Amino acid sequence: MEYVVNTIENLLKQTAFFNLSLGNLIMIVVACGFLYLAIGKQYEPLLLLPISFGMLLVNVYPPIMEDGGLLYYFYLLDEWTILPSLIFLGVGALTDFGPLIANPKSFLLGAAAQFGIFGAYIIAMLIGFNDMAAAAIAIIGGADGPTSIYLAMKLHQTDIMGPIAVAAYSYMSLVPIIQPPIMKALTTKEERQIKMEQLRAVSKRERILFPIIVTIIVCGLLPSTTPLVGMLMLGNLFRESGVVRQLTETASNALMYIVVILLGTSVGATTSAEAFLNWSTIKIVILGLAAFCFGTAAGVLFGKLMCKLSGGKINPLIGSAGVSAVPMAARVSQKVGAEADPTNFLLMHAMGPNVAGVIGTAVAAGVFMAIFGV
Repeated sequence: MEYVVNTIENLLKQTAFFNLSLGNLIMIVVACGFLYLAIGKQYEPLLLLPISFGMLLVNVYPPIMEDGGLLYYFYLLDEWTILPSLIFLGVGALTDFGPLIANPKSFLLGAAAQFGIFGAYIIAMLIGFNDMAAAAIAIIGGADGPTSIYLAMKLHQTDIMGPIAVAAYSYMSLVPIIQPPIMKALTTKEERQIKMEQLRAVSKRERILFPIIVTIIVCGLLPSTTPLVGMLMLGNLFRESGVVRQLTETASNALMYIVVILLGTSVGATTSAEAFLNWSTIKIVILGLAAFCFGTAAGVLFGKLMCKLSGGKINPLIGSAGVSAVPMAARVSQKVGAEADPTNFLLMHAMGPNVAGVIGTAVAAGVFMAIFGV
């Protein structure tokens, strides 16, 4: 009888439930909450679902992220910045830069939205984060998860990468909720009703030259951005060249989805109770939200300036699309504009600043890396 009792006791001690801390239980509840948002509310499910499940796995069974555990090897691909770069390859293959080429002024709106990043960087240092941690946190304002992970790794901020990545992807999914109140507060109904002229047609030659020229200029000025910008432009060149259909389909579908699974679960697995349940995490989440709000506001305000300078030909709403959440931010610009005038179609005009924001956030990350000599 004693042998049976000891055997049962030993078996119980080997279960994950026996070794769970209160923090682990809290994080399991948080993970289930994120799973609900991903599945029930469909908030960026392709990213939020694997992230939240990775969060669940590491808090049910922490050794899965230790050396030798399954997700540890996934995480190494993040640490070596391979997965974020491959995500950019897929994004490039999916992205139409035509609206940006047709209206180069969109670059200015994409750049203006990055002011939120540098504003949050200053605030982060004022409340106690060191300069590299502040830079890694501030990049959340670009609403670009892969760039946030890439910069955190390059600046050796692995201890806060989990909260940074979760905050970045969460705000990407909450773009339709966060942006509209800011956009409406900073614009008048008359400004939101402005109709813009139809964009000109973009030739195939322009589409092919664009990724090549951007690569030469951006990577030449900021070499540290080459893995991100280079992969983004390579994917786009696959798309626009028209001669490698199989590569385009692979980069934008099969490869993209494989990388999302590996990246999402490994990022979620960095959110153990010990790493996530502390004051630093709370400050990171708040700073990330502030950076995103600042970026949205900066884009809209610069849009208002361009509206004045153009004699009322530019709708300021498209400035909010200067963050990197493609194409969600552009759709929000369209939605808010249509609320003011159902016959107003801003989507293609907003796509220019939106894709410019992808490049802009990568450039902002490159600026930080150049500052710190990475």
